[in-house]
Amino acid sequence: MAIDWNSILNWHTLVNLVDIMVVWYVIYKLMMLLRGTKAVQLFKGVVVILVIKLIAWYFNLETVSWIMDQIINWGIIAIIVIFQPEIRRGLEHLGRGSLFVKSRRGNAVEVHMVDALDQAIQYMSKRRIGALITIQINTGLDEYIETGIRLDADISGALLINTFIPNTPLHDGAVIIKDNKIAVAAAYLPLSESNLIPKELGTRHRAAVGISEVTDALTIVVSEETGGVTITKNSELLRDLTRNDYLKLLKNELIPKEDERNSNGLTRFIEGVFKGGRRR
Repeated sequence: MAIDWNSILNWHTLVNLVDIMVVWYVIYKLMMLLRGTKAVQLFKGVVVILVIKLIAWYFNLETVSWIMDQIINWGIIAIIVIFQPEIRRGLEHLGRGSLFVKSRRGNAVEVHMVDALDQAIQYMSKRRIGALITIQINTGLDEYIETGIRLDADISGALLINTFIPNTPLHDGAVIIKDNKIAVAAAYLPLSESNLIPKELGTRHRAAVGISEVTDALTIVVSEETGGVTITKNSELLRDLTRNDYLKLLKNELIPKEDERNSNGLTRFIEGVFKGGRRR
């Protein structure tokens, strides 16, 4: 039986494909914005309520169904009130046009950040000053930023060094870098419970692994005992890195490639979908 390509490749089919791609892209961007924030727990609760609602409808449980309807109806108002900051940030992100316009990230800002990190790491490592620096990549870190002392300062080696000087108010905890700014200092990160972490490593290393288990953040640790430099990302712990090693890693992770700077978010998403399809 011959395939009628004219009936398949028509304008209506093309519109439907575009419609599906737009919906999936919006869902994808929402997932990226919400990962690592308290809103994730909200959506888990919504899923549970919808499942209960479907079960009640299927088995004709009228009282349970009525209760779920009331929760859904009033829950929309509660969501707007409780998650007003997250909604505002999402609308601001949309208003900046970062979904479809070209990425404006250039090399200069990221190179400056890597240089500042290198200056701070070298100074603290030689003097065995303990440090914990977490850099947001894609997953939101707002939940952890809220636990720290807000700085919202430009990144510099001197500021990072001064922050971790022992017996100063900000030295205990993590510095979190977001959008090429030092967002907060003295922030609390989740501690990993992994048994694979060597016993000789302390709280800073456990916190670094812990944040890497729940987000895609890159975290730098300078050991107070040995001055060794450790980097964690995606649950991996890379210990005792040389200057060349950590600089290579930081540049690879933090400085965008030429094709990444010249492509917008939608292009990268579509490319990722097709690459994933080819791998399968």
